[in-house]
Order: sequence, then structure tokens, then C-alpha cells
Amino acid sequence: MGGGVLSAVVGPGTGTGVAVACGTAFGLGLVAIGYGAVRRAAREERPGLWRALVARLPADWTTRRVVIALMAGVVTEALTGWPVAAVLTTVSMLTLPGLLGPDRRAARRTERIEALATWTEMLRDTLSAAAGLEQAVLATADIAPAALEPEMRQLAATVRSGHSLPAALRTFAEDVDDPLADVVVAALVMAAEQQASQLAPLLGELAESVREQVAMRQRIDAGRASVRTGVRVTVLVTLGMVVGLVVFNRPYLDPFDTLTGQVVLAVVGALFAASFTYLTAIGRIEEPVRLIRSSAPRAAAGTEPGGAQ
Repeated sequence: MGGGVLSAVVGPGTGTGVAVACGTAFGLGLVAIGYGAVRRAAREERPGLWRALVARLPADWTTRRVVIALMAGVVTEALTGWPVAAVLTTVSMLTLPGLLGPDRRAARRTERIEALATWTEMLRDTLSAAAGLEQAVLATADIAPAALEPEMRQLAATVRSGHSLPAALRTFAEDVDDPLADVVVAALVMAAEQQASQLAPLLGELAESVREQVAMRQRIDAGRASVRTGVRVTVLVTLGMVVGLVVFNRPYLDPFDTLTGQVVLAVVGALFAASFTYLTAIGRIEEPVRLIRSSAPRAAAGTEPGGAQ
């Protein structure tokens, strides 16, 4: 298997055994740390730096995913005797699927924005039939687009339970958690509180603006798809070449068994990480500032039962 960094000191055979043992112990320790980091215990956690770091972990880093990534790092360490390769493998298993795979989060966001535009148009058409705003909200909630169905069902239930329409709409904006939804809800709240006229034309303009946002996101997603394809091909070719060399021509990689080789490998891994971070940054869409704060709505909804209809 080629020894490892320790083989230069204690001999080829002993170095390999020590590297495997150290790598296994290191990997099991990382498994324990990772499991504790992603485990969401029911008991109260003490505030501190560790809790803050755990809270910043990506939501898709589940316990299963972390354990699989750490075990892959342990296997890599056992096969190559390179500690840096174990770390790079673990990090890659955690981050590359989100970068190279389909952007499901962006797709869901686009689908919800399009559903918001559809609901705004439904409100406009219902108001044009001389229905009141509250009646229009209740009528459209029953036939809402699937992407917003849970939030619309909750909105209708809140209104029917006796809460005021403005408070229910603010709670709806909190549930949707989208800046464009805040714009639509702000217009509806102003209409409900001030009896604004010409709401239907305003909703039509808002729906058109939201659909323009959907079209822009779809164009951006199409451009990012080509970039993802290029990155995916680069990563697969690089990994295939490395695996081929390890399996069929291991002596070619003997320079990486030294400390200098490990440093070079770490530098190469850092360059790859920097390039992937840059690709992620340039593909991120800057979100506008939210108009409705997420802290006030639920309190308002919970303290205004039986408000003005």
C-alpha cells in the first residue's frame, strides 16, 4: 500500500499498520464529534461557542450524512496512509453533493414564488367579482396552489378562528418567509386596515412583478446548470484519475507519502475548495430586505382574537 508518512521512520510494514490504526482511531473520534454536532437533543443546551457553531451547520448535514462522510475518510486513510486525503474526502462528501447535484432549494423557492403570483392573480379576479377582501382570502385559500397549500390552509384557519385579517396575513408572511410575499401581504394589510380602493389593479401589477422575478430566476438557474455540469465533469475526471492511480499505479503517488507531499496535497485541496466556494458565491442570488419582521406576527395573531373583520 505504499507505507505513508510514518514508514520513513519506523519501516514500511510497521508504518502502514500504525497509519491504519491512527487513521481508524482518528476517524472514530470524528464520528463521535460529528454525531454530537448534528444530533438535535430534546434537552436544553447550554449557551456557548459550541452551540453557536452547531447552529451554523447546514440543515442538510444530517447525522447519517456526517457518519457516512467520516467513514469514507477513515477508509481513505486506511487505503492511502494520507491524513490529508482523509480530511479532504470527509469535507468533499459533505459539501460536493450540494454543489454538484440539482439545486432543489432554489427550485422549491422558484415554485413557491410562482405559486404566490398565481394566488395574487386569484385574489385579483375574486375581488373583481365584488367580493370583500376577507371573503376573497378564504375563497382562494381552498384552491391555493400546491406549493403554498399548507400556509394558505393555516391562513384560512387563523381567520376563521376569529383573529383579525391583518394579524392573520402577517402570520402568513412569517410562514412563507419570502420577501416577495412580504410585498403582497403589505398591500393586503394596508387594504384591510385602511379600506384602500383599487386593490385589484394593484394585485395585478404585483402578480406581474412576481412573475418577472420567476422568469429571472429561471434564466439564472439555466445559466448555473451549465456551470454545474462543467464542475461536475471536472470533479469526476479528477477523482477517476486519482482512484485509477491508487489502484493501478500506486508507486506513482509515492511522493505524497512524505510530509512535503502531504503539504502539497493540502494546498491542492485548498485551491479546489476556494474555487468551489467562489462558484457558489457567484451563483447566489441576493435576496431583498424583508418588509415584515418575523418576530412580531405570531404575537399579533395570538393576542387579537375576535378583532375587526
